[in-house]
Amino acid sequence: MLRVLMFLALLGLAIFALVDCIRTSNDDVRHLPKPVWMMVIVFAWVIGPVAWLLLGRRRSFPAARAGGGGVRRGGGWVAPDDNPDFLRTLNEEQRREQSERDKKLFESWEEDLRRREEELRRGNDDDGSGPTPGPGSGSPGGDSPKN
Repeated sequence: MLRVLMFLALLGLAIFALVDCIRTSNDDVRHLPKPVWMMVIVFAWVIGPVAWLLLGRRRSFPAARAGGGGVRRGGGWVAPDDNPDFLRTLNEEQRREQSERDKKLFESWEEDLRRREEELRRGNDDDGSGPTPGPGSGSPGGDSPKN
């Protein structure tokens, strides 16, 4: 049983290395041409797969190889937190939402200010002889509203 398990493990390693070699782009293959690596993996099926995994392919972290658009040079996918374009769109969405909130807040302040100024004008027009609001009376800028 142990012999069968060892044989299957080595066979699985050889199949994995062969598929990895086939899927690897020619730019990432090191030391030998790709067809030679495939023959080494198939004919030296114990040492060949190990040699391929250790020496045959240029390996690096996805974040170091990530290009624009969230796709690696080899065509693989990059996680969203490693993708600068995705992070940029998040920042743009947050800025747009903040801008909309600020605009609504500003509009409500302007409406409140217009309402208060109108109340002050009506108060001055009704009295006619009433005192004009002073600097500490809550009017914007401390000046009386001008008609």
